[in-house]
Amino acid sequence: MLARIRRIPAGFVTTYGDLAPGAPRYAGAVLSACHDPTVPWQRVVRADGTLAKGEAQRRLLEAEGVQFRGMRVDMAKAWVEPPPA
Repeated sequence: MLARIRRIPAGFVTTYGDLAPGAPRYAGAVLSACHDPTVPWQRVVRADGTLAKGEAQRRLLEAEGVQFRGMRVDMAKAWVEPPPA
């Protein structure tokens, strides 16, 4: 799963559920246990575009050019299908 997250392009996001269909909490658990700085954890968001890590995540995404609508990622513009396993 971490290899797939590394291949999400900058400026785009995917969701926990896209990474682990039927088990989005598993994807969250994997990311929360990962402390590898090469994993762009900020590119994984909730299905509704909200952020699990709040302002820190938002700052990183905005620096990559991800667009927001209020407090949520604009999923129509920023969502990308996750890379294959």
